[in-house]
Amino acid sequence: METAERQRAPESGGLAIPAEGRLNLRTPTVRDGLQVNALIAASPPLDVNSAYCNLLQCTHFAETCVVATIDGELAGWVSGHLPPDQADTLFIWQVAVAASARGRGLGRRMLIELLARDACQTVRRLTTTITPDNHASWALFASLARHLDAEIVDVPWLIEGQHLSSGHATEHLVTIGPFAPTWA
Repeated sequence: METAERQRAPESGGLAIPAEGRLNLRTPTVRDGLQVNALIAASPPLDVNSAYCNLLQCTHFAETCVVATIDGELAGWVSGHLPPDQADTLFIWQVAVAASARGRGLGRRMLIELLARDACQTVRRLTTTITPDNHASWALFASLARHLDAEIVDVPWLIEGQHLSSGHATEHLVTIGPFAPTWA
């Protein structure tokens, strides 16, 4: 069964997307899982998960994930979830944008789309983890914080050699918020 396209158009936030082609932001389905896995593998420095993990994200966590297509081709992916003990927080696991679609604000657009969904109506904070050397992610989330007119803070959270193996840089827990609901 195909998931229907959103009925209300997401706010663009002044973004020019895309230069060519038709953009579609939608809830993922099981059919997207292998393509999502391939996009992540082609998007270093993202950690590659198993195809099974991405299939679960496209099904069990579909309402807090976004697939972006341009003219029917996978161009972007955001995975997230609502932590069970934090109804006001959306945790973003990964943001991946195909090389051909980078530099057009697609990552931020997908996050804005996600925050506007009914599944995120209680969300007033967004969290994610970012390694110190992932400049693209730092820029993306700083841009989102400005768009939401919200504070952004980070603290070292998953420490290299303590929680993560040596060679995997420390992951900083980044928090944006509180912010007003995007539908208000």
